[in-house]
Amino acid sequence: MASSPQKSPSSPKSPTTPKSPSSRKKDDSFLGKLGGTLARRKKAKEVSELQEEGINAINLPLSPSHYELDPEDTMLEENEVRTMVDPNSKNDRKLQELMKVLIDWINDVLVGERIIVKDLAEDLYDGQVLQKLFEKLEGEKLNVAEVTQSEIAQKQKLQTVLERINDSLKLSTRNIRWNVDSVHAKSIVAILHLLVALSQHFRAPIRLPDHVSIQVVVVQVGIVLLFSFHIMQYKRDAFDTLFDHAPDKLNVVKKTLITFVNKHLNKLNLEVSELDTQFADGVYLVLLMGLLEGYFVPLYNFYLTPENFDQKVHNVSFSFELMQDGGLERPKPRPEDIVNCDLKSTLRVLYNLFTRYRNVD
Repeated sequence: MASSPQKSPSSPKSPTTPKSPSSRKKDDSFLGKLGGTLARRKKAKEVSELQEEGINAINLPLSPSHYELDPEDTMLEENEVRTMVDPNSKNDRKLQELMKVLIDWINDVLVGERIIVKDLAEDLYDGQVLQKLFEKLEGEKLNVAEVTQSEIAQKQKLQTVLERINDSLKLSTRNIRWNVDSVHAKSIVAILHLLVALSQHFRAPIRLPDHVSIQVVVVQVGIVLLFSFHIMQYKRDAFDTLFDHAPDKLNVVKKTLITFVNKHLNKLNLEVSELDTQFADGVYLVLLMGLLEGYFVPLYNFYLTPENFDQKVHNVSFSFELMQDGGLERPKPRPEDIVNCDLKSTLRVLYNLFTRYRNVD
């Protein structure tokens, strides 16, 4: 919030002779310029502080009902800052997809609790659903009141739940983009960051959409700024381009990779035709690494016939370790993405192997 510039300490006064009209005119001109300079500095400081408000908008209450920047949204008191989600951003297809995926995931986890979430902001702000969700994921019971009615009691419960979540996630302070006030104020930005972090930490069997962002409008008297916050983001690569603009070339890449992996898997009388599904359990990735590096992988190190999601994730994670042991960088895709049959992630991993081992017989 902008604050008035502080007055600098006055200099000690020394005896002076009465000033002539011309000298007073010069002083008036100087004071006028000084006043203008101070006013500009104050305005610049207000803009700078407002930008800081925008950067921290995820920790500020977002209006749960106003999404249009109508005249009422600009009728503010001096130094008041108001934040709201841009309506066009809220209706974004990828943002809607992310919210639906998270809602379905929460309802699947809490199916035994007879809890049905329909709206992330309205249903999670008081901490009740977050408590139940974390207890199911972590497998522990939190020492909090089951039902809270007053705002003070809700915030106290939410504080306890968020502290335990933050401790479990083991994030640095700068990477925690939610707090009691923002969640209780139904900030969809803060709630989405929190749920995405939980789903990734606990290896949720879901596929989160890429490149999801949400725009927040920050309004102060005389100033309106628009800030964009990225919920899911990564640097685009050649496979993004292939999927978006060159499906014909994508088929060529897939055929090349199928030929490459079968050249080696055939040594074990194995063969693949579907890259996204046949590598999803991690078994072929582990065996392929052993063939490429020329060693036998002990069967006790992985699940030859994985029976559930966690065992498949273990296999893919183990194959990533073997890749690192072979001098490759750890693959950027998450093991969960491979297990969830995400073709783009699988192609990224296999193409790195092809680049490194294509001349290996």
